[in-house]
Amino acid sequence: MFRTRLLLAVLAVAGLGLQAELWFSDEGYRKTLNLRDAVAEQRALNDSLRNRNAALDAEVVNLKQGRDAAEERARTDLGMIGRKETFYQVVPVADNDP
Repeated sequence: MFRTRLLLAVLAVAGLGLQAELWFSDEGYRKTLNLRDAVAEQRALNDSLRNRNAALDAEVVNLKQGRDAAEERARTDLGMIGRKETFYQVVPVADNDP
């Protein structure tokens, strides 16, 4: 009878020790929570990058298929002018008042 109680007491202490390590150590439950947070952050980042990539893919398709998009891109990014277009630069008058 005494051996059974002693064995149960040893097993209970060992079980409590393992539970304490699981809940309170840095490698236990806290690490699991931190990993879940990291996964959620990475998923949000992946979603935003996926949306950005989709927009870039659509722009690439548009640039490959349509001349209008390429011309617009050349005008805005490179400052290019079409063959039948005239460029006018408006320079403001400087005030020479002393």
